[in-house]
Amino acid sequence: KESQRHMGDTKHFCPVSLKENFVLYPGDTEHAAKYREKIYYFSTSEYRDKFLKNPEEYVAHNEPIQAPPLRVCLLGTHGSGKTTCARQIADKLGIFHIQFEEYLQELILPKTKKKIGPHFDEEPEEDDNKTPILSQELEDLSQPMTETETKKSKQEVELTDEEKAIKANLMDNDVLPPEVLDNIVLDWWKKEPFRSTGFILDGFPRNLDEAQYLSTRGLCPDVAVFIQVEESDVLDRLLPPRLEKWKERQHKKMQNKKKVKDLKAKIRV
Repeated sequence: KESQRHMGDTKHFCPVSLKENFVLYPGDTEHAAKYREKIYYFSTSEYRDKFLKNPEEYVAHNEPIQAPPLRVCLLGTHGSGKTTCARQIADKLGIFHIQFEEYLQELILPKTKKKIGPHFDEEPEEDDNKTPILSQELEDLSQPMTETETKKSKQEVELTDEEKAIKANLMDNDVLPPEVLDNIVLDWWKKEPFRSTGFILDGFPRNLDEAQYLSTRGLCPDVAVFIQVEESDVLDRLLPPRLEKWKERQHKKMQNKKKVKDLKAKIRV
């Protein structure tokens, strides 16, 4: 019976969600209305009432209603190849590639001055920090750094509440509040050039809270792809570069120790 009905211009999708939010949100058979011998389905009863007040605003006139562009969510564990796949898909389809965690890093990078999180953490290099102090001491023993100058050199730029939430998410995987996500995610669905071009969102949603956020805001991706890989494959991809980084740090640490040792010897002399 459903297939024999004359459906509206937006088929089984809600015309109000399409008009106002530019998303294809499946309508519910419980929230249906008839207009000009055609059946329209709506995502909520409020949207149905809104349609009935002014139906001409939501139906096609001279041209068919334009469908929104492709929006893809690409998910998978770290090292599964999400970014590589996303770049190729975005290039092939002519849509934007948004790497979610990289975008978060860019938002706070002006203040943190470096990327943060488990993937970027390095061992503290205390010897490296001692080197400039010892050099200053060697240059002029009679004018050591004052307490004020020391505090100034260690002073960090103060972060806003939003930036603190982003930092906590990158460092400790804390949940991002909805108000923070509103300032980031909504633009990709509702503002140009993303609204009319489409995008592939790499690494979002990452957990149940973020998936529920998309649902409550009515932000529907057309496709969600999950890349599943074996642990051994991830290990083969991630271990060699990390091992190389560790070796570089160890080499640098040995060099710094030698510098500190030489500087202490000069100061003693």
